[in-house]
Amino acid sequence: MIPETLNITRARQVGDYSLVLDFDDGKQQLVNFKPFLVKSRHPDIRAWLDVDKFATFRIEYGELVWGDYELCFPLMDLYFNELEHNNRASDAVA
Repeated sequence: MIPETLNITRARQVGDYSLVLDFDDGKQQLVNFKPFLVKSRHPDIRAWLDVDKFATFRIEYGELVWGDYELCFPLMDLYFNELEHNNRASDAVA
């Protein structure tokens, strides 16, 4: 069961674009951000493909952020490791 409030308590980089995230309910998730960053066409998002820039992530108020919230993700997307929602739109169309 997912708690009513959820926070990231720790983030560790384990590859150029992969982070292990610890949540305050005890769940741990390995998230690879590279596919999301590579597929983006927006230059502001693609800028985070710079490995040194990507490594500047931090946890602020229980959320994972880069820069001045220049790159951030919905907490539940990180919790379920679903950064890309490609199939959701096609699933909704019957």
